[in-house]
Amino acid sequence: MALVFLACTKENLKNPGSTADDEEQNNWNLAIDSQIFEVINLDYPGLENAKTFYESEAYGRAAQAILEYYRSRTGIVNPVISLINPSASEDDKLKASFALDSYRFFVNNYFEDANAKMPYSLNDGGTINWAFEPVGADNEYQRQLHRHQWFVPQAKVYRVTKDEKHIQSWISVYGDWLENNPKPASGTNNTTWWQLQVAERTLGQTQLFEYYKNSTNFTPEWFTKFMVHFAEHADFLVEYPYDSGNILISQASALVSAGVLFPEFKQAANWRNTGFQILDTEVKNQFLEDGMHYELDFSYHISAIADFYEIMKLAEANKKIVGDAAANFNQYLHKAAQVVMHFTYPNYFLNPPGGQLVPGFNDTRQSSWTRSVLNRNFSRYNEMFPQDNELLYMSTYGQRGTQPSTESQAFVSSGYYMLRNGWDRSSTMLIHSNNYAEGPIQVWSHNQPDNGTFELYHNGRNFFPDAGVYAYMSDGDNSARIWYRQTRVHNTMTLNEQNIVNAKGKSLGVFSNGQQEVVVTENQGYNNLKHRRYIFFVEKKFFVLVDEGIGNAAGTVNLNFHLCEGEDEVVLSTAQHGAHTHFADGNNIIARTFGNETLTTTPFEGRVSYAPGVMTNRKAYKINMEKGANQTARYITVLYPANQAASVQINAKFKESYRDSGVSVDVVVNGKTYNLNCNL
Repeated sequence: MALVFLACTKENLKNPGSTADDEEQNNWNLAIDSQIFEVINLDYPGLENAKTFYESEAYGRAAQAILEYYRSRTGIVNPVISLINPSASEDDKLKASFALDSYRFFVNNYFEDANAKMPYSLNDGGTINWAFEPVGADNEYQRQLHRHQWFVPQAKVYRVTKDEKHIQSWISVYGDWLENNPKPASGTNNTTWWQLQVAERTLGQTQLFEYYKNSTNFTPEWFTKFMVHFAEHADFLVEYPYDSGNILISQASALVSAGVLFPEFKQAANWRNTGFQILDTEVKNQFLEDGMHYELDFSYHISAIADFYEIMKLAEANKKIVGDAAANFNQYLHKAAQVVMHFTYPNYFLNPPGGQLVPGFNDTRQSSWTRSVLNRNFSRYNEMFPQDNELLYMSTYGQRGTQPSTESQAFVSSGYYMLRNGWDRSSTMLIHSNNYAEGPIQVWSHNQPDNGTFELYHNGRNFFPDAGVYAYMSDGDNSARIWYRQTRVHNTMTLNEQNIVNAKGKSLGVFSNGQQEVVVTENQGYNNLKHRRYIFFVEKKFFVLVDEGIGNAAGTVNLNFHLCEGEDEVVLSTAQHGAHTHFADGNNIIARTFGNETLTTTPFEGRVSYAPGVMTNRKAYKINMEKGANQTARYITVLYPANQAASVQINAKFKESYRDSGVSVDVVVNGKTYNLNCNL
């Protein structure tokens, strides 16, 4: 239902027995939300007129005076918006236009027509169906819907065009939302009043207020309603802190923003202090020793740094209110910023870029990290850490600063390892994931049971992309999410194709002898089988994986590989236990596996998802070895980039039987023998 306000004018308020002014005041007193005087501190400097009107019971005029105060207020700065030179992107305009069209509200990654970026319509016979879910959608749709992601783009378009239909739409839609989605009497729920939804709405409203406050449609009636519910949101966040993680950071950021940007509220100091207390604790607790965010999801890692950055900018712009509350955040974030640098593939530097820019491990949303988005974050890191010339290099697309190191990188606490030979188009890079998690990995976790997996990038192409995240949790059928979380759909080892039951990744060392770099990890994935993986980067040209299944398990040990898309370009060679590609651009790879026992190779269905709800088929295969209780399953896999991959001749063998202290193998490529050794 649309929200309708009483329009008060002297002409339509003249009645016998009363003055126009008296009747106008009485009607204003009825129309405004009187709770405004319970949440606003009328003793705040600048609100003297409002207090005088309030004490004389001219409540409508008091509300008008508060609004006028905000319209002319100076000294409070929201650094994320510009009112002097406002701008609206084409995407903003599209979202605003759809919002006016049959209640088509933008919800990230969910489209009725993805090509047109057309959101689903919530129109239900002329009313808004706030409980709407697209067929087959997971819980994330409803959660994101109630974050009101189209409101700020719509407000930006209003500020640029001054077309009042946008604020009229916002007032009508948000008023309807308030009427149909009241705050629960106690506690939270999973959709409308869940902490992240409330935090995102609060942050958005700090911008909406500034964009809209001078509109003639921003009446005292609507102003009081908006402000009362803004306070309701912030008080909710104080009352119900989330237990941990990125949601808690967002919640604290919203509280700080509310308290800094609206110091006139009676609870503003409480909002600020609560938010800063949380952030001060979480900046120390949520990033591991190596700098990675503890949820091990690259999307949330970048978002968490961004939240702290924005609070630091807010604090800097409003020091008279905040003081030095955010002064110490930076010292905990430098390693976190460097993680982003080392995770980035060299095609970040291409113009235009091609393919993936960062790995897709765990619940990382590949579609979120475009070249411009990554660059915006690197520019922030350069601002935060101007002495770091490598971050300067990233922020300027390599035009200034120092090129980051090509030495192997080990992020041992989180279990990520990088091997690369450069930062330009032709460079080769492998990222290996072997995370640590306490207890079983739950289906709702952002961490996947994929220990030992990898992605391999060469010359602008990711040849072994991670399966990705197709769906988030649902109250109903989670089969799609579960499929992508299987251990066997990642580039790692399984026992009888079953999921690992433990993810306790361990580093055994990172070594270099000039001709080869070696990363060695292991994971006790099953109670009776441990996976050890040696990754040799030979002459910084190609990779050799040595995989060992160690333990008293008896059964079929599988080594799983999932290649890039290409129905015709990817060729499986089951007889040779591998695959190769023959892309017309000459950028190809060959994979061959050898074992200490008889091998069989079986193709199976592969899938990859770079964005939720979007699935692409790809080719995959598993290499099987029957293992007895007293045996160790051992594999050698050669991954060799080449223009004409099919013509490359590869052989490999173990030089000795299994030993716990290391490995020694011979690999022959086109007649050249490589003696690869690693002693732990």
